[in-house]
Amino acid sequence: MEKLLKTLTELHGPSGYEQEVSYYIQEKMRSVLDEVTVDGIGNVTARVKGSKPGPTVLVTAHMDEVGFIVKKIEPNGLLRFEKLGGHDDRILLAQKVRVKGRYGLKRGVIGTIPAHYQKFDDAGRVRKHHELYIDVGARSKEEVAKLGIDVGSTVTWASELEYLGDEETGRFVGKSLDDRAGCAVIMKLVEALEDRDFAGEVVALFTVQEEVGLRGAQVGMAPIECDVAIALDATVTSDTPEALLDDTLQLGKGAGVKILDMSLIAHPTVKDHFIQIAEKESIPYQPELFTGIGTDGGAMALANKGVPTGVLSIPSRYSHAPVEVLDMEDLKAVEQLLLAFVKGNDEESAFAF
Repeated sequence: MEKLLKTLTELHGPSGYEQEVSYYIQEKMRSVLDEVTVDGIGNVTARVKGSKPGPTVLVTAHMDEVGFIVKKIEPNGLLRFEKLGGHDDRILLAQKVRVKGRYGLKRGVIGTIPAHYQKFDDAGRVRKHHELYIDVGARSKEEVAKLGIDVGSTVTWASELEYLGDEETGRFVGKSLDDRAGCAVIMKLVEALEDRDFAGEVVALFTVQEEVGLRGAQVGMAPIECDVAIALDATVTSDTPEALLDDTLQLGKGAGVKILDMSLIAHPTVKDHFIQIAEKESIPYQPELFTGIGTDGGAMALANKGVPTGVLSIPSRYSHAPVEVLDMEDLKAVEQLLLAFVKGNDEESAFAF
């Protein structure tokens, strides 16, 4: 899992430009499955049929990460940028980034004034992203062009997956764990189902453009008929000392079982089924109720004639930053709970409201 997670998180794939991730997942899925398709906007769909009759279970995770896109190139070679997905302007200053141009990835940094100017500045003011710029070392527009960078070039954080502390902690820090961690879990699920010893069918949907409004899921769901849908996504913990956090979801305490977010009221039958499985199998879990986020589950629930939908959440600290943190035990709990859900189905399984 660690090797797969490192590979996935270090791919360049901001919203709308997920090609690297899409190609990688296609290749891996085609090595174990016959039926893998890609739609017009980049969603990857893979199907694996069990050896016994049963329900069709859709599982989904999004491939995109929050990023930026070059909006303007200044005469002195600095790059103005726009956001792709939700960012907190307070953390943008002095961050290393990678800009993908015609000649591959180039290093850059989001500039800031030195501390020496602080006494002349309003230290409490948060500079909005449209006031900021990326420095790629160029002295002019012409030098930017020689780097292969144009208006429309995309930008992601320049961080790699590493152990936080050391290997013993079981915690990792890096970019795009939201939601490459969910993609990794689904890929491991498909591997675990290679023997076809389960009932029904699993449809794995890897979506694009989740971070800009669940767009990929809306398209990807249209041709899929399923009995139940499960979204896997990172969620935010509330276990650090900030005054506004309430310690209701903790890192290292197990899978999040969604109750409510701003995009979805989890289907009660699906949610209760997850809890029953977790308690029966002694899989650590936490109820999750937080209105500050949304997932592809919101789009899936409203697709076609309506789909019973639940969400398994991967607890994460510092979401949408270059230093997202997760605990491998939480990821394992999500993996175990998802596999137990699929393996526990039979011909009589139903998810009526």
